[in-house]
Amino acid sequence: MSSKVYFTDMTTDSRRNLLDKTRQLAEKAGLCDLIEEKDLVAIKVHFGELGNIAYLPPPVIRVIVEMVKEKGGKPFLTDANTLYGGKRHNAVDHIETALKNGFAYETVGAPIIIADGLKGADYTNVAVNGKHFESVKVSSAINYADALIAISHVKGHELFGFGGALKNLGMGCGSPAGKQIMHSDLIPKVKEEKCITCGVCIERCPENAIARLENNKAKINEELCISCGECVAFCPSRAIPINWKTDEAVIQEKTAEYAWGVVKKKKGKISFINFIMNVTPDCDCVSWNDLPIVPDLGILASTDPVAIDQASLDLVNMAPVINNSVLGEQKDLGDKFKAVHDKNTSYILDYGEKLGLGKRKYELESLWLKQNKKQG
Repeated sequence: MSSKVYFTDMTTDSRRNLLDKTRQLAEKAGLCDLIEEKDLVAIKVHFGELGNIAYLPPPVIRVIVEMVKEKGGKPFLTDANTLYGGKRHNAVDHIETALKNGFAYETVGAPIIIADGLKGADYTNVAVNGKHFESVKVSSAINYADALIAISHVKGHELFGFGGALKNLGMGCGSPAGKQIMHSDLIPKVKEEKCITCGVCIERCPENAIARLENNKAKINEELCISCGECVAFCPSRAIPINWKTDEAVIQEKTAEYAWGVVKKKKGKISFINFIMNVTPDCDCVSWNDLPIVPDLGILASTDPVAIDQASLDLVNMAPVINNSVLGEQKDLGDKFKAVHDKNTSYILDYGEKLGLGKRKYELESLWLKQNKKQG
């Protein structure tokens, strides 16, 4: 058995521009057939960090927004707050960044709701009973939405090799505390010189594992700590630093379990569209974007996140390298993202398939390619 993935390239003409092709591809794949009247529909996007302009352009997002409205749904754009500082660490900065990057209501036709609330504390524990987690911290606006459409920009990533639908679901829909425990299992430590004795970490700790020393500084009891990430996510002075240390297989498997936590409550109510354009070496989370490593290739749509990511990876690996990119003039690279970041890109796909998120084997149906323009 294989999953169906629909594909169109980036070629256009006077009869069919890229927005037309996006709509027609989404219609062919039935991305909005899951929408019922009055459904609250989360459209999961990445608004881009300030300074990065490789994120998906708002007009293509508007196409999906309009399709949801035509089905009677009530769409909203959403993403969860980041673990690192940046310009998307809280809802105020996050929305302001989204607006500066062009995601205003006037442009996209839908409001922005930051999925995990003002500071990332608004999440729901969803049972997954996986190899790494018994439950995962899914951002509440995504968890409680009636339907979900994940719109993903395919690009490189320093820990995953590449990012697509699965990373957008897992890491992208987890709360900041969830993001920390996906990144590391190590017990956090307090840097006393940075502690401002505010007590926020003590309030957030679910295990009462943090106490005050004689000087009022916080200290974590390693025997009680469960590495939940809450103190790391909410310390206002960064006295409990983020720990990025991780094994590439483990972080990818953990992210797949988070993706499973998002998907399991929305069977039949979730779909995916991947854009293989501006395939930059790094994630849209960085405040810059380097040259793409391959030319713009096209758009894919599916109801299977594993299949659409596998198809995206295969298309990138079959494409020629852009000579003055970070890959230079290298030929016959095999996995191009592995050549950039030296990370195995298959762990999240393998484990996602084992969890039942989808299938790596897919059937690609290509539509409206350059050679078929005359047939329309």
